[in-house]
Amino acid sequence: MGEQPVTPVTTRTRSSYCRDMSVIWNAPQGEHPARVASQRSYAAVAKGDLDEWLTVYAEDAVIEDPVGPSMFDPEGLGHHGHDGIRKFWDLAIAPISEFVFTIHDSHANGMTCANVGTITTTFPDGSAADTDLVMVYTVNEDGRVASMRAFWEPERAMATLRKP
Repeated sequence: MGEQPVTPVTTRTRSSYCRDMSVIWNAPQGEHPARVASQRSYAAVAKGDLDEWLTVYAEDAVIEDPVGPSMFDPEGLGHHGHDGIRKFWDLAIAPISEFVFTIHDSHANGMTCANVGTITTTFPDGSAADTDLVMVYTVNEDGRVASMRAFWEPERAMATLRKP
């Protein structure tokens, strides 16, 4: 018997939701609803499109990014509903010049997926930092994100800061 071709589990591709290389997907593909929602979220952030980003999230969604107390959420309670998510955008996303999402792996089951990745952020002065993290997306019956929990350490991310 001849050898069977090996189909790679991961591929280096652009997300189907992003036309440029701002979302690099090196993880399993598939139409899992939480995985698709995560890709839509990354693409909207990379494009700087708040309105599109909000369509990904349920009206009562909660974002914890990072999980626990942080400079974005001193009490560690998360950002609730579209009003809270919009405020999070203004605080954490709008000031960034460029985002590149590199997803190394994705595990999906039920209504949830966990993506392991690195987000490279470039600031207006040209400096950049890498954030290694795990992002857990849970979607509702409509396929909209009900919760997103990002596990990362701000100190570790800031330790990667590179000046132009």
